[in-house]
Amino acid sequence: MTALRTVTVDGSPVHVLESGTGPAVLMLHGSGPGTTGSGAWAATAQALGNSLHLVAPDQAGFGRTPVPAGSRGGLRTWTEQGAGLMDALGFEHYAVVGHSMGGAVALALAAARPQRVTRVVAVSTMGAPGAPLSADLDAVWAAPAGPTGARDMLSRLVLDQALVTDTAVDARAGAMRAGAAAFATLFPPPRARWVDDLTLSAHTLAAVRAPVLLVHGAEDRVTPLGTAAQPLLAHLADVRLHVFGRCGHVPAIEHPHEFRLLLSCFLGRDAAGP
Repeated sequence: MTALRTVTVDGSPVHVLESGTGPAVLMLHGSGPGTTGSGAWAATAQALGNSLHLVAPDQAGFGRTPVPAGSRGGLRTWTEQGAGLMDALGFEHYAVVGHSMGGAVALALAAARPQRVTRVVAVSTMGAPGAPLSADLDAVWAAPAGPTGARDMLSRLVLDQALVTDTAVDARAGAMRAGAAAFATLFPPPRARWVDDLTLSAHTLAAVRAPVLLVHGAEDRVTPLGTAAQPLLAHLADVRLHVFGRCGHVPAIEHPHEFRLLLSCFLGRDAAGP
């Protein structure tokens, strides 16, 4: 079962990809221009088959999900929308997987809903206290819509430049153009303040009771291992870190088979219950 549909959350529409059956997993994408839930996670969802019920929304301001009236996006909006979506879909317990920005949202959601969130996978995550705005993340957020901006952004996301194909560039350029107006409101300069918005306090991180798997690329320049993932080891109660060598910011693309096995193993343990 794979379906695209729109779910109303607190009076605002959220566009969602759903795939598979079984324990529920909320899949949260990152913050690059042109990113969507289906674009980030469709290949992973297809590979995992029917073992999990994956829910991959376009978060507010991305893809076909508008920013709710009275909001400008940000960590609170994305966290509340993720929780509201799973409530609207009727899931009492669920795991959360988040990439980059989505990792910070996943951890914030786990802290806010400790009785609901069973496990967290934070991939190339943001959110660590004290993490600075990297030059590459600044460039990703500033990338202009179109082929030139898309190629530059994709080249920063992956270590293996052979993955930056003309097809990938064209697809991302089209998505960037389609979402340019909304994206322009999310991370305008000066951009360090948006990293601060996505930073989780030590108090918030201590409230995360679910087991957490951190997945990171050793050569990630967007959210570097040393400032993004490693500091979280001191703040989370139940945490483990898996590092991919020869990998940049997107392990799901750069090491897809091993990434999916890792995900399936960790989420399959007890994703159905607290």
